[in-house]
Order: sequence, then structure tokens, then C-alpha cells
Amino acid sequence: MNQEFPLVAPKTVPVLDPGFRPPVLANRAFVQAVKASGCAVPCLIAVERDRQRVSRFDTVVYDMKHPASAGNFFYLERIVKFLLWQFGGWKVTIHAPECLVQYLKSCYSETGIRRFDAQFWGDFTYEKPMTFVYAPTPDDVPAENDGAGAAVKLDWSGWRIGFDLGASDEKVAVVKDGKLALKEDGEPLLSAEYVWDPKPQTDIQYHYDHINFVLKEAEKAIHSVDPQAQVKGIGGSSAGVFVDGRARNVSLFRGITPRSRFDQEAAPIFKEIQKQWGVPLRLENDGDVTALAGAIALQEGAVLGIAMGSSLAAGYVDESMTIKGWMNELAFAPVDYNPEAAMDEWSHDIGVGANYFSQQAVARLIPLAGIEMDDIPADKFPLRLKRVQELMAQGDPRARKIYETIGVYFGYTVAEYCSFYPVIKHLEVLGRVVSGEGGQIILDQARKVLREEFPELGDIHFYEPSEREKRHGQAAAAASLPEC
Repeated sequence: MNQEFPLVAPKTVPVLDPGFRPPVLANRAFVQAVKASGCAVPCLIAVERDRQRVSRFDTVVYDMKHPASAGNFFYLERIVKFLLWQFGGWKVTIHAPECLVQYLKSCYSETGIRRFDAQFWGDFTYEKPMTFVYAPTPDDVPAENDGAGAAVKLDWSGWRIGFDLGASDEKVAVVKDGKLALKEDGEPLLSAEYVWDPKPQTDIQYHYDHINFVLKEAEKAIHSVDPQAQVKGIGGSSAGVFVDGRARNVSLFRGITPRSRFDQEAAPIFKEIQKQWGVPLRLENDGDVTALAGAIALQEGAVLGIAMGSSLAAGYVDESMTIKGWMNELAFAPVDYNPEAAMDEWSHDIGVGANYFSQQAVARLIPLAGIEMDDIPADKFPLRLKRVQELMAQGDPRARKIYETIGVYFGYTVAEYCSFYPVIKHLEVLGRVVSGEGGQIILDQARKVLREEFPELGDIHFYEPSEREKRHGQAAAAASLPEC
């Protein structure tokens, strides 16, 4: 592997993971070598998702006659993997040597190494077979077309409801005239959390009832101050993958099985709720709404939101303060090219974000730091994180090494994200992993990596939302989603 596609060791080595090999360094070195060889050929990639929306990524690879062309296969496979989890997509059109396209077809076949990705995006998400198309000429590659996005408009008037659905609670907020509605004492009219337990529920009526309950509570709060008011729009966020408002891969509805029943009962749930309320309702991935909340607070776009919690969640708002409609499921995008990297239990791929920026990542690093937790089961990630946080508060150097390691990971991965996202001015960072003193170590280490190895990215602003914004920001921001 290293001879075909040379990996590059980082200048700043993660103290607990010396084998870490950042994709950004290897990819840059590969492209530079290709261009210097005199045998570069274009590699144009178009990823199509719903409603014929297309995203593009253009690069170069070796002409297949060049002795180093074997590296093309690994490079292109990892690039396409990242693009699928950034944009989402069921059809990939590529102008490059045809044998590379045939290789990708084999990777994403029923017996290929990327069969999980093919099923996730093709069968489950877009309900189409995963397709790879060879484009003989550059003109055969579809042009970029992201379609209409969800622009952030704060000058709307009237009453709206925003909600956010989490694994253990539902957040709801009442918003008026583009801002969180406040009482005379300055407290929110309604910005509250309600406990629920959606994942094990096997009756979809449970989900309908609980979602409608919080919406009704918001409506009651509005009528308490304006009895004649009408709700003009509802915006929401939820973890998972949604296509045109239909749930496709959403853990909150995990108990609705088999898949045929999920498609019939769970997929249209928000369409049905919209019919019941009779007003515009728009739902977006919670990562995008997190980035949207950050953009509203900062009054500027180009925000990449990263949440390090039970897994890795992400979202993006561009320079025009618009949600692009990309999937941003970066938990499964490559962040480590080390062939001995940790394997993700769900996708069975190695070196993906979920194992580097989450409670799972902390749990993976605990034994490497020499910390024993025989009293906490290995799969109890939140409890293990809590113990590390306690050790960090006590000044334990072993806990510090865990945070320092994640910080180095993060610095190189931010540089990698900048290779794929058009502009990142602000990096909104939140989640339990980055709370407390350990979180500051993560961010300090990431900044250090960017300053020393990627000086052109040293001006990226790391934005940490206040506690008030964390409590109220996301649900309130969601209210700006519907077009009313």
C-alpha cells in the first residue's frame, strides 16, 4: 500500500497514535507528484443525488502508462468515499482512465469493499441502485447543480415554531419576527426540552404523538400572549438522513421494522405532520441547523459545524448563509489513511471520523493512555468519557494525552475538510467530548497544527457557542427554515 500510494507522516505526531496518517498530507503529496510527472490526466467527478442535483470535484491522476499509476486506485476510492458522505449521492459520473471507474464499480458491488456505502446511499437513501458511469470526455460529466438551498432569512414576520429531535429529548422554541420570542422579563416565551425515548418504540404513533405534543405546547405559549395568532411556519432538525423531507436513515425510528414498514410509516411522518398543521414545514439534518444557528449568532456564513458526541455530526452553511442540501455525514468520511487504523463497527471501513471525534474515540484511546476502567463496561462510552473528564479535572497526565491526541487528529482533519468544502471561515465546535478543560486542549492542539503546518488556514475562527445558544439556538434557528 505505501509503495503504491505513499503515506506522509505528520510533523505533529499524536502522542497515543504514532501511526496516524492524515489524508490531507497524502492527497496533497500525490497530486503534486502527479503534476510534476508530466503524465497527469484529468479526473472529473460528478456526484448526483435527489432531484438531479449534482456536486463536482475535479482533480488529476496519473496516466495509466506511468509506473506510479497503481496509486490512482487508492486515491480515487478514498476521494469518492469522502464525496459520497459529504454530498450524498446514488450516481457517480467520472472522466478518468476507464479502468478506475470499473474498479469503483467492483468496490460498490454486492461483494465489494464498499457494499455498505452502496446499500446506504443507493438502496436505503435514494431508493436507486448505486451507479458508476464512465465519461469518455470532460463534456460528458454533468455540470454542478446544487439547486435551491435553504437561505437564512431573519427578516420574516409572524409566529413560527422551531424544534430539534434528539435521542433522549425534544427541544422546541417559539420564534417571532426572526428572533426567539421573549417575555417582558427577557426570558424565552417557550424554549424547552421534553424527555422522550424514540429509538426502541415499535409503534409510529408514539413518534407522531410526541412531536405533535411539543408543537401544541408551542402553540399554547403563542396563544397565551396573542390569542388570535396563527402559526405561519414550522422548522425542525433531527439526526439522520432526510431526502426531500422524507426520513431515509434515521436512528430515532430504529424500532420501526422491517424496512418496508419503515418506508410506509416512518418515511412520510413529517409530510403527514405538515398536512395536519396546514402550514409550511421544513426539516433539515441537525448538523446543518447547528451550523445555521452559528451563522445566525455570528451574522456571517461559511460555517462548518462539528459536534463530537455519541458520534460525529456535521453541517455546513455557505458564504451566502445558505444550507446547501448536502448530507455532511462526516462520521463516515476518511480521516486516517493508516492501514492499521481503527475499524468502524457499522460500516466496516477503517479510519473514518466516528472513531476519531466522538465518545467512541475517547473509549478507543483509554487503554492506549494506560488507563484502566474495569468497573465500567467497555461499551458504556458516556460513562467512560465522564471518568476521563474527572481524571482530567484531577490533572491526570494520561487523560491529557487523550485530548492532545484528538486535538492533533482534529487539526489535520480540519485541513482535510478545507480541501472539500468551498470556504470555511468559522468552525463551530460543540459536543460532550469538547466540554471542559479537555475540550480546550483539543482546540488548542488543532489550532497549533493549523498554524504550523497549514499557515494559510491559520485564520479559521473556532467558535464555541455559549450555554444559552446551546440551549435555545438550534430549535430557534430551525424556525427560519420554512419558506413562508
